[in-house]
Amino acid sequence: MKSAIREIELKEGMKVSMSGHTITLSSQDKSVSRDLGKEKIKVEIQDQKIMISTIKNTRRENALLNTLQKHLQNLVQGLEKIFEYKMTIVYSHFPMTVTVKEKWVEINNFTGEKKTRKSRILPGAQVEVKGKDVIVRGHNKEAVGQTAANLENVTKVKGKDTRVYQDGIYIVSKPK
Repeated sequence: MKSAIREIELKEGMKVSMSGHTITLSSQDKSVSRDLGKEKIKVEIQDQKIMISTIKNTRRENALLNTLQKHLQNLVQGLEKIFEYKMTIVYSHFPMTVTVKEKWVEINNFTGEKKTRKSRILPGAQVEVKGKDVIVRGHNKEAVGQTAANLENVTKVKGKDTRVYQDGIYIVSKPK
């Protein structure tokens, strides 16, 4: 059986290194890394290309190969630009306060609750709060997207009609 091969082109000035199952791409002062796991996929670094290939050519390995190719393309793209999610804070009666503390975003007075809700900021993402707007940005697309999703999920109203109780933090725009 033939093995499938995919290659990811690196831009000028990008450096790639591999240690174990972790691949790290860096350019100037920016660096992004990803754990590739112990799947049946071979990863080789040749000049300004990353070559990934399957051992066998099964449907499952081809699916893994395509997924890994897209993840690596996102890493390369992340070194070129910053991924940014814009979110908005919505409340009707109880004014919600959102603060960033170290690796956590704290939401106080959500629907009048005394308990503080917390959402984790993943490594590779920064959160900035300006009035009713929350901006999540970073070079790692997965970390930025998951941090925005964590914020949205922690402020879900449970046990009530969401058409009436629309309080929460919602994603307004995503990166293209």
